[in-house]
Amino acid sequence: MDNDHIIALIKREVVPAVGCTEPAAVALCTAYATEALGVRPERIEVSLSANMLKNAMGVGIPGTGMTGLPIAVALGALIGKSEYRLEVLKDVCPKAVRQGREFLDGGRIDIDLTQDSDEVLYIDVRCTAGERRSRAVIARDHTRLVYLAGPCTQTMDCRAELGRREEAAVENGLTLRRVFEFATTAPLEDIEFINESRRLNEAAAEAALKGNYGHELGKTLSRPLGKGIMGDSIFSHIISATSSACDARMAGAKIPVMSNSGSGNQGIAATLPVVVFARENHNTEEELTRALILSHLTAIYIKQNLGKLSCLCGCVVASTGSSCGMTYLMGGGYDQVAYSVKNMIANLAGMVCDGAKPSCALKVSSGVSTAVLSALLAVQNHFVGSCEGLIEDDVDRCIHNLTRLGSVGMQETDRMVLDIMTQV
Repeated sequence: MDNDHIIALIKREVVPAVGCTEPAAVALCTAYATEALGVRPERIEVSLSANMLKNAMGVGIPGTGMTGLPIAVALGALIGKSEYRLEVLKDVCPKAVRQGREFLDGGRIDIDLTQDSDEVLYIDVRCTAGERRSRAVIARDHTRLVYLAGPCTQTMDCRAELGRREEAAVENGLTLRRVFEFATTAPLEDIEFINESRRLNEAAAEAALKGNYGHELGKTLSRPLGKGIMGDSIFSHIISATSSACDARMAGAKIPVMSNSGSGNQGIAATLPVVVFARENHNTEEELTRALILSHLTAIYIKQNLGKLSCLCGCVVASTGSSCGMTYLMGGGYDQVAYSVKNMIANLAGMVCDGAKPSCALKVSSGVSTAVLSALLAVQNHFVGSCEGLIEDDVDRCIHNLTRLGSVGMQETDRMVLDIMTQV
């Protein structure tokens, strides 16, 4: 994969998002369907894949003080703009929230599991108003519109493309070595765009500390009790900053973050540990830029082989990226970066995703703390060997083992998690 294709891949996968990306994607699909309808819907029917439903059940919706999909759907219809993509709800205001509540009180929204697709990420929204009908479908990626029809648009149908298997990143020539080579040798001016992830996600962490969000894990670590237990160290600062941003985002704070592979939490976990470490380790701006590219591109590489949604918690993937970035900032080369990946997989391979929610901050903190430990071992040439568990000599095969476990081996676990979560 040449440099231009890698840059295009990063720019496609590292994008701003307001709120959890699953309800945001549902709101986006609703906005598409509403725009195609041409008038305010009288009724909205939403069909979702199980993973989409799981990841949107318990998360706060920005600017609303409410949780879950119904208000996201209502606002997607009332004030959502498809041109905003995953920032579709950034225009939410108190008036819109009042209108959204009234829309919900009218019983106009139905949400159920889809029977029409086996895609892990699938959203189907149908709107009606009198004799008018419209429909929008997003599938496989959070912003990938594959079907649109309605009186105010020409019908677009790309659903047949979903039947053709897309090449995985590894088949396109992307390996961990290629990721490392690109991050460390690409012209600096070509990759400086990644610093926007630093700006957005640092701002999210700072804003989070000014409020009381979620379980307040980040603030707890910054208080005297937290410092007394964890110390006032680079390690505690990394966990505090990362979990703070996650606290706010999962609680529904109207704070934009830079996402990675369709997840804001993954973007946070791939960014903030690297940024905090570089600042406190006094690395140069160029070193930080390259470390951020290494972190985000590693996460993208792993995620493309895993899939957008799975039963494997995304913080495992993103924290593996940040471990690579911190290993580089500690002076590690390719071998040490590969060691850090092996250490991460050996430790966190079984972490289960049970939906997006405030307690994701705890999982993110587990991921980034392991990232620091893995990097520390790696730069001293300590790593989990091929006689242990999922680890093999070839680091790319280790990654394949992880993604196969998450995408295939944990399917029954995924079904059980959803069954437990949907029990009344």
